[in-house]
Amino acid sequence: MAIEVGTEAPDFELKDNHGRTVRLSDFRGEKNVVLLFYPFAFTGVCTGELCALRDELPKFVNDDVQLLAVSNDSIHTLRVFAEQEGLEYPLLSDFWPHGAASRAYGVFDEDKGCAVRGTFIIDKEGVVRWTVVNGLPDARDLNEYAKALDTL
Repeated sequence: MAIEVGTEAPDFELKDNHGRTVRLSDFRGEKNVVLLFYPFAFTGVCTGELCALRDELPKFVNDDVQLLAVSNDSIHTLRVFAEQEGLEYPLLSDFWPHGAASRAYGVFDEDKGCAVRGTFIIDKEGVVRWTVVNGLPDARDLNEYAKALDTL
């Protein structure tokens, strides 16, 4: 079960698609975070969601907000995916230990071995302020993220 609104967001340390270490706590006191878990790079719904975010990037990466997209793919897969799709925001690898961050947020599907579509909006104090969790085939509406960010 996914963590709930009002909960302190679990910290994590993951490598991005360039091999850099990213910690959620790096943004505490500085930026609100849109933390987006998705199943796998190069799949239809995931590619559509991440490209839609790319096309509206100033709403989700700016002086006040940082978008972090997390999958269980390797950093090498994420690097190629980002280059192919022109994704200029961090794609984080929850590859090893496999699904540790996804599990901490309650969005890891043990049977499928990947994260389901979970999004968490985390305020500057590190508290989850909004969340949505969809099944694997169900795309999320990024306009809902923007509305939630406007309330912070």
